[in-house]
Amino acid sequence: MNREATGLAGARTITYDTLGSTNAEALSRARGGEPGPLWITARRQSAGRGRRGSAWVSPPGNLYATLLLSEPSPPAQAPQLSFVAALALHDALAECAPQLGPLLKVKWPNDLLLGPAKVGGILIEGDSEPAFAVAIGIGVNCASHPADTNHPATDLAAAGALVTRERLFAALSVAMDRRLAQWQRGQGFAGVRADWLKRAAGLGQDIRVRLPERELSGRFEGLDESGCLLLSGPGGVSTIAAGEVFGL
Repeated sequence: MNREATGLAGARTITYDTLGSTNAEALSRARGGEPGPLWITARRQSAGRGRRGSAWVSPPGNLYATLLLSEPSPPAQAPQLSFVAALALHDALAECAPQLGPLLKVKWPNDLLLGPAKVGGILIEGDSEPAFAVAIGIGVNCASHPADTNHPATDLAAAGALVTRERLFAALSVAMDRRLAQWQRGQGFAGVRADWLKRAAGLGQDIRVRLPERELSGRFEGLDESGCLLLSGPGGVSTIAAGEVFGL
C-alpha cells in the first residue's frame, strides 16, 4: 500500500508501509522515466542498505526516506550531495529536538552523530539511464537503533527526544529544499563546505581512515574544494575521496 501527497517544499511524496529499499524504488522509478524531485518514504524496509552494500536494519518507528533528483548537477559534482543532505538532516534534527542540537555532528563522508554515536546515515546513488538521476537515501534512528555495530549507534528516543518519523520528515523536506538552493547545482559548494566544517566531528583531531587496501592515521585537517578529506600525516597531506573514519 502506498499514498502520494505534495510536501511542504513542493516535492511529491510517496509513502509505503513496507518497501525493500527506498533508494532502489527511487532509482527504479527514474529508470522508468519518472522525474524528480520525488520523495519515497517507507515505514519499514525489508532490504535497506548502507554504503558498500552493508545492511541497514529497518524496523518500524525510524525514518527511511529517499529524495530522487533528476539531473541535479553535472555528474562530477553529484557526490557533494552527501554534504548537502548531511546539513539538511542536521538542520531538521536541531529544529525538532533543539536540546540535542549542541550534540549533533556530521561525520565524513555521510553520517550524523549524536555525541559519539551514529544516529543517522546517508547513501547517495546514481543512474545515467535514460537520464542522469540521483537518489539521496536518508535513515534516522528515531525510536530504536541496532546493536553490535562497528561504530556505536543510538536513537533519538534513547537520548530523551520523542520525535516521530512524520515530524522529522516534514522538517527534513523543507531543510533539504533550502540546502539544495544554497548548493546551486554545485556552484555553491564553497558555502556548503564551510557550513559542514562548522559541524564536523573530529576536525583538527587525530583519526584513522580505513581504505579498501590499507588504513591511514593522521590529523583531520578539513576538506578540499571537492569534498575530499584532507589527512595530515608523517608523509604530508593525503587527499582521500572515499573511506571509513574511526577514532572520533
